[in-house]
Amino acid sequence: MIMKPSRSKAREKRHYRLRNKINGTASKPRLAVFRSNSHIYAQLIDDVAGHTLAAASTMEKSLAESLKSTSNVEAAKIIGAEIGKRAVEKGITEVVFDRGGYVYHGKVKALADAAREAGLNF
Repeated sequence: MIMKPSRSKAREKRHYRLRNKINGTASKPRLAVFRSNSHIYAQLIDDVAGHTLAAASTMEKSLAESLKSTSNVEAAKIIGAEIGKRAVEKGITEVVFDRGGYVYHGKVKALADAAREAGLNF
C-alpha cells in the first residue's frame, strides 16, 4: 500500500532545508512568513540572539477590523506593508526572506511585494 506523505510534513521538510541556508542577524534579520487556512503572519527574526524584532499578523485587532477576509491576497498585502513599515521604523531596511517552505506565489508573493514597496530590500 502506497502512503502519500502529508502536505504539512512536506512543507516542514522544505522549510528545514531552506533554514540551513538562511540566517538572520540584527543588522539583516530574517523575514519569516507563516500562513494558515485562516490567517497570515510575518516576523522579523534575529537568529543570532533568538529574538523577534517586529511582527505583524491578521490576528491583530487593528488590522483585522479593516479586512474583509483574513486569509486572502489582500490581507497578505496589508500584512506585508505593515511589517515593512514597522521594520523601517526600527531602522531595518535589509532583510533575508524566508518563505517558510511555501511556494513563492499568491499570498506569499503578495506579502513580499508589499514589504518591498514599504521599504525593505531583499
